[in-house]
Amino acid sequence: MCLIMGAGAGIGGNVARRFAREGYHVCLCRRSDEDALRNMVESIQADGGVASGYILNAVEENSIEQRVTAIEQDIGPIEVVVYNLGAQIGDRALNDTSYKAFEMGWRLATFGLFRMASLVCPLMQQRGKGTILVTSATAAVRGNGGQHSHAAAMGGRRMLCQTLNAEFSPQGIHVVHILIDGAVDAPDTLGKMLGAEKFQQLREAKGMEHDGLMLPEKIADTYYHLAQQHRSAWTHEIDMRSFSDRPWWNH
Repeated sequence: MCLIMGAGAGIGGNVARRFAREGYHVCLCRRSDEDALRNMVESIQADGGVASGYILNAVEENSIEQRVTAIEQDIGPIEVVVYNLGAQIGDRALNDTSYKAFEMGWRLATFGLFRMASLVCPLMQQRGKGTILVTSATAAVRGNGGQHSHAAAMGGRRMLCQTLNAEFSPQGIHVVHILIDGAVDAPDTLGKMLGAEKFQQLREAKGMEHDGLMLPEKIADTYYHLAQQHRSAWTHEIDMRSFSDRPWWNH
């Protein structure tokens, strides 16, 4: 069984479809939009996959805990967790970043992952295996102006992945920090940030046949590959970007 936290139309939804094609029961969780969630579940089922969908606000107390417990009891052991919750609150100067906004990034990016790991790592530890795939961003390794909340949150996410690896890798649990170093062709994230018109203009200028925007379905192939790696050659951190983009370390 594969649990997707943050199952939008971009990376999360495409990863769900990829795992479902390989025979996993996929459980999709997203914060809002029941219609979109239902359509995604029905689409996976129409393709012959097995899927369940849940509305879940990860910031709410006990929301993650209750859902994981119910899935383990009602569906079965969680073999793979894809922690794909974003934490981007927008480009804000320090004086425009409230305490609440700064804390929101941390709650989604770092504390939410900690809560998830606190639940699934002991279960995976008992079973002697398990995989946690964590979507991250350029901000985890490079802090830019206006990104105080996002950079702090994603930097914390990266370090948490490292500490989890240090403790649980010898016990058979594979934790991967996946740095998405570029713009993803995803209507739920980039599309909402830019607006429909600007998003389409960007797709026509850089994406589509130009391959300058990262395609979620191709990203999903890498996620599935990571979950199938032999433990003698595990990847613990990977950065992904389009062929035409400059890497984070060369800006």
